[in-house]
Amino acid sequence: MPSPRLRTLVVVGLAAGAVGLSGCGGGADASGSATTASLATGSGSCSPAPALPTDVQTFDAAPDPASVRGTTVTATITTNCGDITLDLYADRAPQTVASFEQLAQAGYWDDSSCFRLTTAGIFVLQCGDPTGTGSGSPGYGFGIENAPADGRYPPGTLAMARTQDPNSNGGQFFIVYDDTSLPTQGGGYSIFGKVTEGLDLVKAVAQQGVAPGSQSPQDGSPVQPISILKVVVTEQKA
Repeated sequence: MPSPRLRTLVVVGLAAGAVGLSGCGGGADASGSATTASLATGSGSCSPAPALPTDVQTFDAAPDPASVRGTTVTATITTNCGDITLDLYADRAPQTVASFEQLAQAGYWDDSSCFRLTTAGIFVLQCGDPTGTGSGSPGYGFGIENAPADGRYPPGTLAMARTQDPNSNGGQFFIVYDDTSLPTQGGGYSIFGKVTEGLDLVKAVAQQGVAPGSQSPQDGSPVQPISILKVVVTEQKA
Protein backbone atom coordinates (compact mmCIF):
# COMPACT_ATOMS: atom_id res chain seq x y z
CA MET A 1 0.00 0.00 0.00
CA PRO A 2 1.07 3.38 0.11
CA SER A 3 4.03 4.08 2.09
CA PRO A 4 4.59 3.01 5.53
CA ARG A 5 2.56 5.72 6.71
CA LEU A 6 -0.57 3.65 6.51
CA ARG A 7 0.11 3.04 10.01
CA THR A 8 1.05 3.22 8.32
CA LEU A 9 0.32 0.94 5.80
CA VAL A 10 -0.47 0.50 3.74
CA VAL A 11 1.61 -1.20 2.52
CA VAL A 12 3.97 0.16 2.48
CA GLY A 13 1.52 1.54 3.45
CA LEU A 14 -1.37 0.78 5.37
CA ALA A 15 0.01 0.13 8.56
CA ALA A 16 -0.08 0.96 12.00
CA GLY A 17 2.71 3.16 12.03
CA ALA A 18 1.10 4.69 9.65
CA VAL A 19 0.44 6.92 7.23
CA GLY A 20 1.43 10.21 8.16
CA LEU A 21 -1.65 11.87 7.01
CA SER A 22 -3.17 14.75 8.75
CA GLY A 23 -6.48 14.39 10.53
CA CYS A 24 -9.58 15.16 8.54
CA GLY A 25 -10.61 18.64 9.35
CA GLY A 26 -13.96 20.06 8.44
CA GLY A 27 -14.30 21.93 5.20
CA ALA A 28 -13.92 25.66 5.61
CA ASP A 29 -15.28 28.76 3.96
CA ALA A 30 -13.31 31.95 3.40
CA SER A 31 -13.62 32.86 7.06
CA GLY A 32 -12.32 29.47 8.17
CA SER A 33 -15.61 28.26 9.61
CA ALA A 34 -16.64 24.63 9.07
CA THR A 35 -19.16 23.89 6.35
CA THR A 36 -21.27 20.85 5.49
CA ALA A 37 -20.30 19.16 2.22
CA SER A 38 -22.70 17.10 0.14
CA LEU A 39 -21.56 13.65 -0.93
CA ALA A 40 -21.18 13.18 -4.66
CA THR A 41 -23.37 10.10 -4.88
CA GLY A 42 -26.38 11.74 -3.34
CA SER A 43 -26.25 9.36 -0.39
CA GLY A 44 -26.52 12.28 1.98
CA SER A 45 -24.43 15.04 3.43
CA CYS A 46 -21.76 15.26 6.07
CA SER A 47 -21.92 17.33 9.20
CA PRO A 48 -18.76 19.18 10.24
CA ALA A 49 -16.06 16.85 11.52
CA PRO A 50 -15.39 17.11 15.27
CA ALA A 51 -12.09 18.20 16.76
CA LEU A 52 -9.68 15.36 17.42
CA PRO A 53 -9.56 13.95 20.97
CA THR A 54 -7.20 15.77 23.30
CA ASP A 55 -6.47 12.64 25.35
CA VAL A 56 -5.68 9.35 23.60
CA GLN A 57 -6.21 6.17 25.59
CA THR A 58 -3.61 3.44 25.84
CA PHE A 59 -3.98 -0.13 27.02
CA ASP A 60 -1.65 -2.57 28.72
CA ALA A 61 -2.24 -5.50 26.38
CA ALA A 62 -4.40 -6.91 23.62
CA PRO A 63 -7.46 -8.83 24.88
CA ASP A 64 -7.73 -12.62 24.92
CA PRO A 65 -8.89 -13.80 21.46
CA ALA A 66 -10.85 -16.58 23.17
CA SER A 67 -13.34 -13.91 24.28
CA VAL A 68 -14.95 -13.81 20.82
CA ARG A 69 -14.56 -17.40 19.66
CA GLY A 70 -17.91 -19.06 18.99
CA THR A 71 -19.67 -15.73 18.60
CA THR A 72 -21.24 -13.73 15.79
CA VAL A 73 -19.98 -10.16 15.91
CA THR A 74 -21.32 -7.13 14.07
CA ALA A 75 -20.47 -3.46 14.39
CA THR A 76 -21.76 -0.04 13.39
CA ILE A 77 -19.36 2.81 12.78
CA THR A 78 -21.24 6.10 13.10
CA THR A 79 -19.48 8.85 11.17
CA ASN A 80 -20.26 12.48 10.49
CA CYS A 81 -21.26 11.31 6.99
CA GLY A 82 -23.52 8.42 8.06
CA ASP A 83 -23.33 4.85 9.33
CA ILE A 84 -21.13 2.01 8.13
CA THR A 85 -22.21 -1.46 9.27
CA LEU A 86 -19.86 -4.42 9.47
CA ASP A 87 -19.78 -8.18 9.86
CA LEU A 88 -16.66 -9.13 11.82
CA TYR A 89 -14.83 -12.43 11.32
CA ALA A 90 -14.46 -13.69 14.88
CA ASP A 91 -13.84 -17.22 13.60
CA ARG A 92 -11.03 -16.28 11.19
CA ALA A 93 -9.44 -13.35 13.00
CA PRO A 94 -10.28 -13.70 16.71
CA GLN A 95 -7.41 -11.60 18.05
CA THR A 96 -8.20 -8.75 15.69
CA VAL A 97 -11.93 -8.86 16.40
CA ALA A 98 -11.39 -9.04 20.16
CA SER A 99 -9.15 -5.98 19.93
CA PHE A 100 -11.64 -4.12 17.76
CA GLU A 101 -14.38 -4.86 20.30
CA GLN A 102 -12.24 -3.74 23.24
CA LEU A 103 -11.31 -0.44 21.60
CA ALA A 104 -14.89 0.23 20.51
CA GLN A 105 -16.26 -0.39 23.99
CA ALA A 106 -13.65 1.95 25.47
CA GLY A 107 -14.57 4.73 23.04
CA TYR A 108 -11.01 4.74 21.72
CA TRP A 109 -12.06 5.94 18.26
CA ASP A 110 -14.67 8.50 19.33
CA ASP A 111 -14.19 11.72 17.30
CA SER A 112 -11.19 10.31 15.42
CA SER A 113 -10.63 11.11 11.76
CA CYS A 114 -10.31 8.81 8.78
CA PHE A 115 -7.09 10.50 7.91
CA ARG A 116 -5.90 8.78 4.74
CA LEU A 117 -7.47 8.21 1.36
CA THR A 118 -5.72 6.53 -1.57
CA THR A 119 -7.22 6.81 -5.05
CA ALA A 120 -4.78 5.19 -7.48
CA GLY A 121 -3.63 1.56 -7.56
CA ILE A 122 -4.71 1.07 -3.96
CA PHE A 123 -8.24 2.14 -3.10
CA VAL A 124 -8.69 2.47 0.64
CA LEU A 125 -9.91 4.80 3.36
CA GLN A 126 -7.76 4.45 6.48
CA CYS A 127 -9.10 5.21 9.95
CA GLY A 128 -8.46 4.29 13.57
CA ASP A 129 -5.80 6.70 14.81
CA PRO A 130 -7.17 9.17 17.39
CA THR A 131 -4.12 11.37 16.88
CA GLY A 132 -4.94 11.81 13.20
CA THR A 133 -1.25 11.48 12.32
CA GLY A 134 -1.04 7.85 11.20
CA SER A 135 1.44 7.02 13.94
CA GLY A 136 -0.94 6.50 16.86
CA SER A 137 -1.27 3.19 18.70
CA PRO A 138 -3.45 1.77 21.49
CA GLY A 139 -0.26 0.76 23.30
CA TYR A 140 -0.09 -2.85 22.17
CA GLY A 141 0.45 -4.83 18.99
CA PHE A 142 -0.38 -8.29 17.69
CA GLY A 143 0.24 -10.48 14.68
CA ILE A 144 -1.35 -11.04 11.30
CA GLU A 145 -4.52 -13.12 10.88
CA ASN A 146 -6.49 -14.19 7.81
CA ALA A 147 -4.37 -12.38 5.23
CA PRO A 148 -5.13 -13.44 1.64
CA ALA A 149 -2.37 -15.49 0.03
CA ASP A 150 -3.03 -13.82 -3.34
CA GLY A 151 -2.90 -10.29 -1.95
CA ARG A 152 -6.35 -9.42 -3.26
CA TYR A 153 -8.70 -7.21 -1.23
CA PRO A 154 -12.13 -6.81 -2.84
CA PRO A 155 -14.48 -3.85 -2.30
CA GLY A 156 -16.01 -3.86 1.17
CA THR A 157 -13.00 -5.54 2.80
CA LEU A 158 -12.19 -4.43 6.35
CA ALA A 159 -8.51 -4.98 7.17
CA MET A 160 -5.82 -3.93 9.61
CA ALA A 161 -3.14 -1.38 8.86
CA ARG A 162 0.35 -2.02 10.16
CA THR A 163 3.99 -1.15 9.71
CA GLN A 164 6.50 -3.51 8.15
CA ASP A 165 6.58 -5.28 11.52
CA PRO A 166 4.06 -8.16 11.25
CA ASN A 167 3.27 -7.77 14.97
CA SER A 168 2.35 -4.09 14.73
CA ASN A 169 -1.41 -4.51 14.25
CA GLY A 170 -3.19 -2.32 16.78
CA GLY A 171 -5.96 0.23 16.31
CA GLN A 172 -5.64 1.41 12.71
CA PHE A 173 -7.73 -0.20 9.99
CA PHE A 174 -8.79 0.44 6.43
CA ILE A 175 -11.88 -0.02 4.29
CA VAL A 176 -11.36 -1.07 0.67
CA TYR A 177 -13.77 0.65 -1.72
CA ASP A 178 -12.52 -0.77 -5.06
CA ASP A 179 -10.54 -3.85 -6.11
CA THR A 180 -7.10 -3.59 -4.54
CA SER A 181 -3.98 -5.75 -4.55
CA LEU A 182 -1.41 -5.42 -1.77
CA PRO A 183 2.02 -7.01 -1.33
CA THR A 184 2.08 -10.42 0.31
CA GLN A 185 5.70 -10.11 1.41
CA GLY A 186 5.88 -9.87 5.17
CA GLY A 187 2.56 -11.63 5.62
CA GLY A 188 0.01 -9.29 4.08
CA TYR A 189 -2.76 -7.50 5.96
CA SER A 190 -5.32 -9.05 8.29
CA ILE A 191 -8.85 -9.19 6.91
CA PHE A 192 -11.23 -9.18 9.87
CA GLY A 193 -14.58 -8.24 8.42
CA LYS A 194 -16.63 -6.77 5.59
CA VAL A 195 -18.89 -3.79 5.05
CA THR A 196 -22.53 -4.80 4.79
CA GLU A 197 -23.99 -1.29 4.53
CA GLY A 198 -22.43 2.10 3.93
CA LEU A 199 -19.82 1.30 1.30
CA ASP A 200 -21.56 3.84 -0.95
CA LEU A 201 -20.72 6.44 1.68
CA VAL A 202 -17.03 5.52 1.53
CA LYS A 203 -17.10 5.61 -2.27
CA ALA A 204 -18.74 9.04 -2.18
CA VAL A 205 -15.97 10.38 0.04
CA ALA A 206 -13.40 8.84 -2.32
CA GLN A 207 -15.02 10.52 -5.32
CA GLN A 208 -14.31 13.89 -3.73
CA GLY A 209 -10.61 13.05 -3.95
CA VAL A 210 -7.53 13.88 -1.91
CA ALA A 211 -7.09 17.29 -0.32
CA PRO A 212 -4.64 19.74 -1.91
CA GLY A 213 -1.32 19.81 -0.13
CA SER A 214 -1.33 16.08 0.68
CA GLN A 215 1.76 13.95 0.15
CA SER A 216 0.53 13.17 -3.36
CA PRO A 217 -2.57 13.89 -5.45
CA GLN A 218 -3.67 10.28 -4.95
CA ASP A 219 -2.64 9.71 -1.31
CA GLY A 220 -3.53 12.00 1.55
CA SER A 221 -6.32 13.33 3.70
CA PRO A 222 -9.71 13.30 1.95
CA VAL A 223 -11.22 16.49 0.58
CA GLN A 224 -14.42 15.56 2.39
CA PRO A 225 -13.52 15.19 6.07
CA ILE A 226 -14.92 12.01 7.58
CA SER A 227 -14.62 11.18 11.27
CA ILE A 228 -15.73 8.33 13.48
CA LEU A 229 -18.17 9.60 16.11
CA LYS A 230 -18.58 6.23 17.82
CA VAL A 231 -18.34 2.48 17.20
CA VAL A 232 -20.87 0.04 18.63
CA VAL A 233 -20.08 -3.70 18.59
CA THR A 234 -22.76 -6.36 19.10
CA GLU A 235 -21.82 -9.92 20.01
CA GLN A 236 -24.08 -12.97 19.98
CA LYS A 237 -23.30 -16.58 20.71
CA ALA A 238 -23.24 -18.50 17.47
